[in-house]
Amino acid sequence: MSQSKAVTKAADASVPVKPEQTLKACKALVAHIKKAAAEPREDGKQNLLADEESTVAETPVWLTLTTKKHIHDSNRLQPGKIALPHSLNTSEELSICLITADPQRWYKNAVADEFPEELRAKIGRVIDISHLRAKFKAYEAQRKLFSEHDVFLADDRIINRLPKALGKTFYKTTTKRPVPVVLMAPREKIDGKRAPAPKGKKPKRDPVENVNARPITEIVAEVQRAIGSALVHLSPSTNTAIKVGYASWEPEKLAANVGAVVGELVERFVPQKWQNVRNFYVKGPETAALPIYQTDELWLDDSKVVPEGQQPANALPGKKQGLLSEKPNIGKKRKSLDAEPEAAAEEPAVAKEDRPKKKVKKALPASNDDKLDKEIAERKAKLKKQKTAAKKAADI
Repeated sequence: MSQSKAVTKAADASVPVKPEQTLKACKALVAHIKKAAAEPREDGKQNLLADEESTVAETPVWLTLTTKKHIHDSNRLQPGKIALPHSLNTSEELSICLITADPQRWYKNAVADEFPEELRAKIGRVIDISHLRAKFKAYEAQRKLFSEHDVFLADDRIINRLPKALGKTFYKTTTKRPVPVVLMAPREKIDGKRAPAPKGKKPKRDPVENVNARPITEIVAEVQRAIGSALVHLSPSTNTAIKVGYASWEPEKLAANVGAVVGELVERFVPQKWQNVRNFYVKGPETAALPIYQTDELWLDDSKVVPEGQQPANALPGKKQGLLSEKPNIGKKRKSLDAEPEAAAEEPAVAKEDRPKKKVKKALPASNDDKLDKEIAERKAKLKKQKTAAKKAADI
């Protein structure tokens, strides 16, 4: 069990997660996953196409963060990036799709002519947003594109247009959401500040010859940084999981990645930093979560603690808070017998002349059942005679 530690209110730049505890948890997790892969399945079924080594190699290891409050108020379609000492995408068969701003020809030529040979072999497709909309508008075409590549990188200038262009095929899950990369040339700086954009009509430029792009060396570094980073997908919840490695790795490599992610994750993505952190775990897809950090403070503010027997205060601020604080409209139509005298006493005295006159209901005539029964009997006798006459006429 990890050693819990209360976080002080003062700003502390040090990371309270101990490397020894992280390494211990990683060793136990890797040993458990390898042992579970070697044992036969409980249902008796066996995958003849998969062996033990491939099963362990494809098993991811996740770092799970639990916070005291929601990290983010809404879903983020752009994943965040955290640099790792050991990259997750080291396979030689890795396939990358690079989605750029218009025009794609300049980027295709740059990849084919000036990219390193190792990186060039991994980039299987370079396409701009215009061709992406034209070629992959159909659902089947989007599914085919999704299955052809392992990693999708997108220029940060056009990444906000991709949810509409690619649809739920890419954004239903976080498996292959496009990762933003900065390909645009940075604006010039004057005295440490970005120079303002020139006013007036912009001069026309040839998009093929004069492309607003970074130098090739910076683009290569940006692509390699995006491939080797851990992706942070924030959601409106208190739980966030980040893939930090695979079960086939050495525990030391996993622990190094976990240590790199923990500090930067809290500093960049968690509001109120370590004051909002509750737990850190490492786990596999089907394993128990092994804790590497736990805090003793279960809440951020003592004012949020509600004594037993009291109603909690409204958590939603703003205009809705006044509406939520009002008592519910329950039982207003039904008045108890005990409340009748009080209600009568509270009513203001109203003059009899001001009260509206009640409508007098007209008295209905008294019913005569004997007369009605006599009329019914006469109708039945008349009908019976008519049926008898009709039957005799039919027999003749």
